[in-house]
Amino acid sequence: MAIADIKKNTEQRMQKSIETLKADLAKVRTGRAHTGILDHVMVDYYGAATNITQVANVTLIDARTIGVQPWEKKMLTVIEKAIRESDLGLNPSSQGDMIRVPTPPLTEERRKEMVKLVNSEGEDSKIAIRNVRRDANESLKKMLKDKACSEDEERRTQDEVQKLTDKYVADVDKLLAEKEKEVLTV
Repeated sequence: MAIADIKKNTEQRMQKSIETLKADLAKVRTGRAHTGILDHVMVDYYGAATNITQVANVTLIDARTIGVQPWEKKMLTVIEKAIRESDLGLNPSSQGDMIRVPTPPLTEERRKEMVKLVNSEGEDSKIAIRNVRRDANESLKKMLKDKACSEDEERRTQDEVQKLTDKYVADVDKLLAEKEKEVLTV
């Protein structure tokens, strides 16, 4: 593997860590309703665990209410039960052929728990980024040992990998600060 490949691979893996963090943070509930809250809720659809968005339209009715409209009438109770039994603490109610999912306002205590969860997700991302850096540095050391690059090239590339690491860790911190502000806003 060439030095350029190591740098490219390292940056791609660090970018994936950031994308994963964004997806994880989108699932964290804030005071407002958003359809992403229900993305990981699975329903039993003809014996197969299926994502709720695959069996129903999920929309926002207002700032605090999510509307779920199943494509099949018989799925109404199954979806309602799946939302109620999820770890989200939501209490859906069906009205005709639609399920209304009100999102209760978060208490101050719950907001602080959410901030801890957000920070935990961020720390996991930072660890993943540092692991990518470690893998890149090990590849560089192996190349140096195999005499595939000079010491200067290895040192220079390690510095570039460290700069990438610093950049992506700063991105994680920025994302965490934004989400923390969003969670704490009443």
